[in-house]
Amino acid sequence: MSNYIRFDWAMKRLLRNKANFGVLEGFLTTLLGERITIQKLLESESNQADEFDKYNRVDILAEDSKGELILIEVQNNNEYAYFQRMLFGTSKLVTEYINRGEGYAKVRKVYSVNIVYFSLGHGTDIVYHGKTEFRGIHNGELLELTPFQRQTFKVDAVSQLYPEYYILKVNDFNQVAKTALEEWIYYLNTGDIPDGASAPGLEEAKERLKLDRMTKDELKAYYRHLDNIVILRDNIFTERAEGRAEGRAEGRAEGRAEGRAEGRAEGFLEANRRNARAMKSKGLPTDMIAEITGLSVQEINDLDEGQPSC
Repeated sequence: MSNYIRFDWAMKRLLRNKANFGVLEGFLTTLLGERITIQKLLESESNQADEFDKYNRVDILAEDSKGELILIEVQNNNEYAYFQRMLFGTSKLVTEYINRGEGYAKVRKVYSVNIVYFSLGHGTDIVYHGKTEFRGIHNGELLELTPFQRQTFKVDAVSQLYPEYYILKVNDFNQVAKTALEEWIYYLNTGDIPDGASAPGLEEAKERLKLDRMTKDELKAYYRHLDNIVILRDNIFTERAEGRAEGRAEGRAEGRAEGRAEGRAEGFLEANRRNARAMKSKGLPTDMIAEITGLSVQEINDLDEGQPSC
């Protein structure tokens, strides 16, 4: 058992406390590659308590020193439309945090950081970064800002005006942590902090997120949360296994059905050929045989009256 509280639980219960901002700031600094200092946590609809705690859908909306919004979500539940969920979340922030009547220049920059404990999409990396760029369809040229726009908006590229997305597929990490970001992912995956870890925020996590700092009631709720996570993962694995089994069973059933159907069709065709040979031997006109058996005139002409059909 780890000596530290899992990050998904800490996000919901502890990291909203200003005294613990250092943990969250260290994580964001490591991920975004620049010093992040949280000024405040903004209230959002998804920050409200949810009775379905076992799924632990958590949003923390942070505002950094430059006024940029950072949406952090931890998701344990396997959600097939999660990419669309990310889009909805950033779009909602963009529209929520601009005052009515303000110009578009006041639209806030948004970072969407998604820590997912399930298999999302198809890919072999553990961290993905997405941003918006515009390229010419004829020459592949990247559309740039004008010098006036750079000066006005205080950014260097068009992509910096749009939401950026980070996806951390932490369950896929099974390596030795060699970088600061991998040290964080190791903790996100296991709930433990590797020896000698030096990534920003992890030293604070060692101090602030110890299990022995929790009250009896907090520990009881925390262990219930861990049980729910295990149940949820078992459900996901069971659904996958049942899906594979059903797929194989359906495949076998479909194969048998197709085989029976093909056999019946081939038997019906062979019976028509035998009947056509008999009719030919009796001297019936070819067009009449074709009408009765459904065979084409060419098929009937190709029949060898003395031999069975192959």
